Amino acid sequence: MKITETALSLNVPDVAASAEFAKQHFGFTETMSADGFVALTHPTAGVNIVFLRVGLGSFKPERIAGPAGQGLLLAFVVEDVDTEFARISAAGAEVVTPPETEPWGERYCQFADPNGIVWQLVHWVS
Repeated sequence: MKITETALSLNVPDVAASAEFAKQHFGFTETMSADGFVALTHPTAGVNIVFLRVGLGSFKPERIAGPAGQGLLLAFVVEDVDTEFARISAAGAEVVTPPETEPWGERYCQFADPNGIVWQLVHWVS
């Protein structure tokens, strides 16, 4: 199998709000959209993100068509968590966890988008 692209598809109540958060704070750009749907890409992330409105009839299987969020982290490795934290928090994003370092060397911070999706930034320290 040769995988040519990767996408995460997340059901959210307000597609536009999550898409705008991703564009404003994380540098994603919109590649397509329609009623209840926005697809985003990033020049360096290696992953596309698709937001689908909860209840959209095209989501299959219907039995799992509820909102994303509980227990979900979108994690991105960056060069400097502290610099990105300062920039994103100054722009008004909701802070979930300010920068902290785990004993194993993971330094991270977290933000919540308007639909409650947690966006995590990580870098490794020695």
